[in-house]
Amino acid sequence: MEGCADRPKTWINPQIFEVFGGLHRMGLAHSLEVWRDGRLIGGTYGLALGRAFFAESMFSRERDASKIALAWLVHRLRAGGFVLCDTQFLTPHLASLGGQEISAAEYMRRLSAALQGEAVFEPPGYQPSCGIVASSGASGSG
Repeated sequence: MEGCADRPKTWINPQIFEVFGGLHRMGLAHSLEVWRDGRLIGGTYGLALGRAFFAESMFSRERDASKIALAWLVHRLRAGGFVLCDTQFLTPHLASLGGQEISAAEYMRRLSAALQGEAVFEPPGYQPSCGIVASSGASGSG
């Protein structure tokens, strides 16, 4: 979250940090970080409810670090049984990674189904290699 908030203008304020900290302690909020040479270079965070993941924000400090974070996130969500990854907005960046815009009716149908089941953000034994993540055909629609 700190990486996502580290920009001149941000909506991530102390109250958001406090709420997401509590959600993290409850096992509902998660982050995925990309590190190089001991330095945080990108990442994303969001909220998991049922089999839906609501991505809140992502950032890059080096080229393509947010793309790596998103690809790893989608791979991990699929491995854990998630069926919906809500990115809130379809940006050109997300579209370039396979994100798709869907109608409100289709979203509500998918959300309703996703909230009925359970998924695991940290699936037991989940340790894929970078090659597996990169070749999995990651898409922003989860």
